[in-house]
Amino acid sequence: MEIYPHVHPRVKKLKIMKNQLLSSALVLSSLVALGQPDKPVDSKISDVTVFLNKAQVTRQAKTRLEAGRTNVVVTGLTSQLDPRSIQVKGKGNFVILGISHQQNFLNEFNMPKELKSLKDSLSTLQKQVLLEQSQKEILNKEEQMLLSNQKIGGTNQNLTVAELKAMADFYRSRLGDIVSTRMKQDEKIKKLNEHIVRVNAQINSKNELYNRNTSEIVVSVSTEVAGSAELEINYVVANAGWYPIYDLRAANTKNPVQLSYKANVFQATGEEWKNVKLKLSTANPNQSGLKPELVSWFLDFYQPMSYSLSAKAAGMASRSAPMMEKKEDLVDVEVEAQSVADYVNTVQTTLSTEFDISLPYTVSSASKPTLVDIHLYEMKSEYIYSVAPKLDADAFLIAKATGWEDFNLLPGEANIFFEGTFVGKSYIDPNNIKDTLAVSLGRDKRIVVKREKMKDLTSRSFMGSTKKESYAWEISVRNTKSEPIRITIEDQVPVSQNTQIEVSVLETGGAKYNKATGKLEWILEVKPNETKKVSYKYEVKYPKDKQISGL
Repeated sequence: MEIYPHVHPRVKKLKIMKNQLLSSALVLSSLVALGQPDKPVDSKISDVTVFLNKAQVTRQAKTRLEAGRTNVVVTGLTSQLDPRSIQVKGKGNFVILGISHQQNFLNEFNMPKELKSLKDSLSTLQKQVLLEQSQKEILNKEEQMLLSNQKIGGTNQNLTVAELKAMADFYRSRLGDIVSTRMKQDEKIKKLNEHIVRVNAQINSKNELYNRNTSEIVVSVSTEVAGSAELEINYVVANAGWYPIYDLRAANTKNPVQLSYKANVFQATGEEWKNVKLKLSTANPNQSGLKPELVSWFLDFYQPMSYSLSAKAAGMASRSAPMMEKKEDLVDVEVEAQSVADYVNTVQTTLSTEFDISLPYTVSSASKPTLVDIHLYEMKSEYIYSVAPKLDADAFLIAKATGWEDFNLLPGEANIFFEGTFVGKSYIDPNNIKDTLAVSLGRDKRIVVKREKMKDLTSRSFMGSTKKESYAWEISVRNTKSEPIRITIEDQVPVSQNTQIEVSVLETGGAKYNKATGKLEWILEVKPNETKKVSYKYEVKYPKDKQISGL
């Protein structure tokens, strides 16, 4: 079909040329758009929010843009970032057209100074080994030359005794020097190789933390005029997180217990978090934020299934079975020295708690965690001794602290200190603590506790077909300290699990008695050098032809 009918041939030709030029221009602009230049830029980590598992990293990058479209390539990132979590914001006269992520297997990661120093040391050691081996080879050649030229003088030449002696002394001396020097070089080479093995082991351990392949974020931007641009890049990384650890300190039995809230921050991303603004969050991106939905719960009578399905029917049945779709999570007098805990702000968000550390912090990519102080709290405490002499005759000092609910604690280990001395470890689990946080501060040998059976009140008798056994116990507490104490004594009577076994508590001695558990509890005030005693008695009845286990 003819284009532009009924048009003058010259005008027709001009219009065709115009359309061809327009088409060429469109193709050229498309090619330019597809082949827009890449501009690699460096960036610096400024902020890191560390979750219980994973962390969100914020980087800042600055560059200059030329007019047109440009692919800004932010290089040197960890390969463990989650591409779905990338967010980019900018400041400047430009438009962000798109964001993409790619792995770069050609460039090595920005090697940290420590790893670079180790590799330089390895190279120097290997050169020293080559030098010593070369020196040893020269000595071997010289030895071969001396041994192959042992014939002294010509066949018709007579040498004097002095000349023969001088030649013999020369051979003996030089060959001895060669052997001695070669042994020293063998020892040097051995020590250098041992050093190389140690350095290689360190390099291998570091290489596990610093990946060879790097990650890059490509930000496509467009600007009408040249100018400077600032980019803020956020992404979430794996192999990072934190967990709590506590120090519980009691200076004495008169002051409050101090709770030092700390965090072990770990990361093995290959990136160095150097002098960054650190924030610790109790959120966990690994847990799905989607509310689960209940589905209908159907009941029906059981009907045995036939297993004679044909292969085709079995295939259809398997295809019709519902599949659970896995959802991916997106993600002074003397002024006391201060600690990082003095520079932490606690922020309570809607769904989590954040600890904002205002001092710059460095967390290296390493196998060992970095300890960060979060807060130092004081808890109102009551000190009381406790003893269960049936199990252990030593009395334990217990600090019962209140008000811990306000500190947003997480489950974690606790180091216990009393009077400046480490006394042991414990575990704090806020989910299982009631109103009072009880902390054992250790044994006190100055409180002497004895538990003895009262033989004159312990008996065994028979009444027809029934056997009756009576038991009586006495517990004494002596306070050898120079100050009064308050002590809780715990003991127990048996609890029957059979209707044929009857347990009767005849005397509790003033104890608080829990019939369901059989537990007896006394709380005593004991003055210095005073001894107090408590006693209890119970009896057990059961058929005489039976035996009781556990009595």
